[in-house]
Amino acid sequence: MEIKKSGTTTLGIRTKDAIILAADQKATMGYFAAELDTRKVYKLTEKIGLTIAGGMGDAQTLVRFLRSQAKLFEVERDNAITTKALVTFIANILSGNRYYPFMVQFIIGGHTGTPQLYSMDAVGSIADVDDYTVSGSGSEFAMGVLDTQYESTMKKEEAIKLAVKAISAAKKRDVMSGGESISIMVIDQNGVQEIAKKDVEKLIAAI
Repeated sequence: MEIKKSGTTTLGIRTKDAIILAADQKATMGYFAAELDTRKVYKLTEKIGLTIAGGMGDAQTLVRFLRSQAKLFEVERDNAITTKALVTFIANILSGNRYYPFMVQFIIGGHTGTPQLYSMDAVGSIADVDDYTVSGSGSEFAMGVLDTQYESTMKKEEAIKLAVKAISAAKKRDVMSGGESISIMVIDQNGVQEIAKKDVEKLIAAI
C-alpha cells in the first residue's frame, strides 16, 4: 500500500494574556488537494484547544477521545481539567502507542489560570513554549515571519495579526499548505473563541 504524504502549517503564539492558535485549511493526499476547508484547530474544553498536523484520521480519533476524557474528569471531580493535566494525559497516550504510533503532531494551548502553550510529537514528547511554535510542512516559512516580527510585549490583537501573516506566508510558499482561508482560535480568561471567517478575511486583506 502506498502511503500518501500530507502537509499543513499550524502555529501557536503565547502572549501575556492569551494563546493564539492558527492553521491553514488544505488537506492533501500526495499532490492532490483533497479538501480546501479542513478543520485543523479544535476546541477540547471551554479553556483548551489544539492544532493538528499529520494524519486526519488519527488526529480526529484523539480529539474525540480527549474531549470525552476532559468531560469525564470534570464530572468526577466537579472541576475542569487544567491545560498541563490534559497535555500530560495526551503524552501518556502517545508514548504508550510508540510502537504503533498515532501519526500526529499537536500544538496545545489553554488558559486555566495563566496562558500555557505546548508542542508535542507523535511519541508524546512535550515542549513547554514561552513564545511561539509551529508544526507541519510549512513550518520554515511561518517560523521566519514569527522570528522576525514576534515581540514578548505583544497584545492579543497584534498576535492575531501576526498569526495571519505567518500562515499566509506558508500558504504562499509551501505547496502542501493552502485552503480557502485561515482558522484562528483565541484562548484567554474568557475561554475559547474562534474568529469568524469574514473577520479573518479582513485581516488577510490588510496584510
